[in-house]
Amino acid sequence: MAYVYDDQNIFAKILRGEIPNDTVLETDHTLAFRDIQPQAPVHVLVIPRGPYVCYDHFAREASDAEIIDFNRAVGMVCKMEGLEDGGYRIISNAGEAGVQEVPHLHIHVLGGRGLGRMLQPAR
Repeated sequence: MAYVYDDQNIFAKILRGEIPNDTVLETDHTLAFRDIQPQAPVHVLVIPRGPYVCYDHFAREASDAEIIDFNRAVGMVCKMEGLEDGGYRIISNAGEAGVQEVPHLHIHVLGGRGLGRMLQPAR
């Protein structure tokens, strides 16, 4: 599948400085910021600075430097937010079936409380 990146999505606007954010971490290739509608006491979004729609797009097309930086940034956010001991969840939605709301790769880092089961058993 060929991904077409929409440079008018909200995360692209945040990266361009058109929309403010509560920054947690900035690196050469990554931005992490607090979610404006947190689903847990800690809810940080981690996004690459590059134009990637979802994780498989990023994994296939990003440079090694981008991939390393992004993954290290997720680890740094977990440490900075004190999630290493209590546990956390990382979620990345992709496409319509995955209920992706913003067409820019983003990882949700959630923690600070028990999060329950991720998915309910199929019936």
